[in-house]
Amino acid sequence: MRLLLKDGYLNTSGTAIVGIVNVTPDSFYSHSRSVVTAEAVEKTVQMLGQGAVFVDIGGESTRPGASEVSPEEEISRVIPVIRSIKLRNKSSLISIDTRNPETAEAAFRSGADILNDVTGLRSEEMIDVASKWEVPVILMHMKGTPQNMQDNPTYDNVVEDILRFFETTVSRAVKCGINEERMILDPGIGFGKTHEHNLEILANVHRFKQLGLPVMIGHSRKSVIGKILDTPVNDRLDGTLAITAYCTTQGVDLVRVHDVVENVNVVKMLKEIAKYQLPEQV
Repeated sequence: MRLLLKDGYLNTSGTAIVGIVNVTPDSFYSHSRSVVTAEAVEKTVQMLGQGAVFVDIGGESTRPGASEVSPEEEISRVIPVIRSIKLRNKSSLISIDTRNPETAEAAFRSGADILNDVTGLRSEEMIDVASKWEVPVILMHMKGTPQNMQDNPTYDNVVEDILRFFETTVSRAVKCGINEERMILDPGIGFGKTHEHNLEILANVHRFKQLGLPVMIGHSRKSVIGKILDTPVNDRLDGTLAITAYCTTQGVDLVRVHDVVENVNVVKMLKEIAKYQLPEQV
């Protein structure tokens, strides 16, 4: 992956790991929550040390049915964390996970490097913020809002519908001044999708790569794993690692996860095996 940052390029080889830090009291996986600034900072620093290429910091839960958080509250949660991390090490890469332009603006003023917008730049104000700060943008597909996205989501064809969404969104963003080299596509596992939709997206994840932009998958400990393995969220690490391994074989550029070191090791093992692959016989 070659991603244009504000001051140069981020270059990665194969699948890279993105860590998750939730500065929230209500995110679906309790071990990802860090409501105390110092704890969130330490967790972020640890994830970067374990091999995360960047860490995604959010101040509002976007799990199905989650309550909305005001931009003011969201800002009060995430900005002290971002500032503290950047004071420690200015080169640490941080993405801000928000759907609020006000929060994004405050985050970039405080040193954040990447925007992760679960609404896929629906807001003109968010496009303006991303364009102004010249930051990479993760464009995620979500049907509806976190409050209603799981109310009987339907598609003509989930993969084709998301592909059309990406094509339209990328074209619009380019026209509004966002460089295509700054875009990452996330089909949004669990965001307005049924169990079957999620599996169809994963089974056809290579289709999103055909758009020529980096692809990120956020599957960590989600309900699609719990449904298949019949496990609660705390016992879904093995299912998460299985999907990470699959994504690695499919050329996915980024996987966004709660458990960094375990996922880093899975990718590292698969990369090492791939070095010894023999060429096909003609």
